[in-house]
Amino acid sequence: MIALPSLVLLPAAGGLAAWLSDRGPPARHLPWWIAIATILSQTLLLLFVTCTAGWSSGPWLAHFSMPWIPALGIAARMDMDGLSLVLLWLTTILSFPCVILSARDVGERPGLFHLLLLATIAGINGVFLATDLFLFFFFWELMLVPMYVLILQWGHEDRRRAAIKFFLFTQGSGLLMLVAILGLVILHQHATGVVTFDYFALADTPLMPTAAMVLMLGFFIAFAVKLPVVPLHVWLPDTHTQAPTAGSVLLAGILLKTGGYGLIRFVVLQFPDATARFTPVALAMGAAGILYGAWLSLAQDDMKRLIAYSSVSHLGFVLLGVFSGSAMGMRGAVVQMVAHGLSTGALFVIAGSLQDRLHTRDMRRMGGLWQALPHLSSIGLFFAIASLGLPGMGNFVGEFLVLLATWRISPPIAILGAAGLVLSAVYSLTMVGRAFLGSPHAGQDTDQTPPPADFGARQMTVLGLTMALLLVLGTYPQPVLDLSLPATPHAAPEMEAIHP
Repeated sequence: MIALPSLVLLPAAGGLAAWLSDRGPPARHLPWWIAIATILSQTLLLLFVTCTAGWSSGPWLAHFSMPWIPALGIAARMDMDGLSLVLLWLTTILSFPCVILSARDVGERPGLFHLLLLATIAGINGVFLATDLFLFFFFWELMLVPMYVLILQWGHEDRRRAAIKFFLFTQGSGLLMLVAILGLVILHQHATGVVTFDYFALADTPLMPTAAMVLMLGFFIAFAVKLPVVPLHVWLPDTHTQAPTAGSVLLAGILLKTGGYGLIRFVVLQFPDATARFTPVALAMGAAGILYGAWLSLAQDDMKRLIAYSSVSHLGFVLLGVFSGSAMGMRGAVVQMVAHGLSTGALFVIAGSLQDRLHTRDMRRMGGLWQALPHLSSIGLFFAIASLGLPGMGNFVGEFLVLLATWRISPPIAILGAAGLVLSAVYSLTMVGRAFLGSPHAGQDTDQTPPPADFGARQMTVLGLTMALLLVLGTYPQPVLDLSLPATPHAAPEMEAIHP
């Protein structure tokens, strides 16, 4: 299906067009309109892919393959199953607030900004589709470099340090994954005499237990850094705090999910025996991340930093679900990724909007905003209670399924995870109370300073649709649950290769 590579080429081409259209002040908003048109076109293309997918032909819904570097066994191969489809839709949905609510306010070089934003989205789409490990690594790097430049050029006061930390952690772990890929390819060649980077062929490579564990850890560390997993999370708070609003939404909503996707696709499914032996360690790391992120969220005064640490906590549930060894836990992890992307992405939009209006992220300088910003404050309350896992929201479904699956294999870990939910309620409601309720900060001169602008129709429409999606996911999650279980790599999809 040629539409699969189009999901990568379309945002890349749209970003290039936005960059070329940025020629002088008269064209200041033209890159923004081109980015909007690109995201709308991607939505229609993904809808076409969804409607024409081979729903009756097995778990693999769409396929594309053509030779790329045949001498090295590298092909431009992409395959889509239900897990890929769910995350592609999440990427497309969160692209709208990135562009509509954030990027239009970029002051200088808007064409370059939208080029980098859309190039990152193109790389993310490629990560969710690639089933050639060399192509997967190519897209993995493609989505990191534009994000690094976005933070470095459009971030906040300490952006240089945050961008360098982000680059070092993600690039270093990515190189470790490259070594693991090459090791797997070499071992497969020794066993079969064939050089290939094909995901399905490599899944059948006979491996000694020690070799499987070493290779699995190479993949695990790369994805654990991106998820992130404690203690490999230290790049995340600074990066989220210093990134521009669009960058924070893209990071929290989508980029972190590539870590969870990689754990499912390239760790649990690729190395099942090594994963089973590593499960106790992974569960302990997940529980530690839940409690550690929640505890540090309680101590934050910076709103973006609080949301960043809450992401560390909430994504610990993803690690528990992935390593729970059950279909229930895997489904819960995917629902948690989707719900976290929607709720935390919206919270970063709200935090960025408050910073633009109040010129501060410090909640000690906020308070009483409900009277001045009723629309923004009510939206903030909704997403705060969604993030803490209120029943009826998508976050509750994911966390409940993960805890239920974890209880079956380790009740103490499940109890620790549930304790993290209690802390989640505390810091979420504390954030709402400090920022939106109570009395205005004593330093605010409410008589002399005009009230900041509240959310208008554009913001309310986009965030209102996000609210509706969270409610639908929380009250009727069955479609996502049906799609979220990944297809096994040991049953390669049948297809005809496309030759150039």
